[in-house]
Amino acid sequence: MNRAHELGLSGEEAAARYLRKNRFDILRRGFRFGRGEIDIIANDRGTLVFIEVKTGRDVDCGLPEEAVTAAKQEQIRRVAGAFLALNRLENAPCRFDVLSLLRGADGAYRVRHLRDAF
Repeated sequence: MNRAHELGLSGEEAAARYLRKNRFDILRRGFRFGRGEIDIIANDRGTLVFIEVKTGRDVDCGLPEEAVTAAKQEQIRRVAGAFLALNRLENAPCRFDVLSLLRGADGAYRVRHLRDAF
């Protein structure tokens, strides 16, 4: 496993801890449909939340959330639509969040939660 993949997995674990601490009920992780994936699907007080997790080491390469391009957003929307249809939840209130994580030299993560990001 390469370092970028390890960082991504570690960031997703940190994101899941953050969400649980903030009273999100995690329903699914790594939901795949076609060529797309949604990192985390959670319930936040009755709202279905599709969450993209982006992790970085430093801001020299830009903020992690900057990697959620318009094309990535569209892909996430398509996968979310499939999830809603497969689970007969088409009328459920939902939103799209981004969790941006930066890992410091000490290994701890700083989490930036962008609610209703797109």
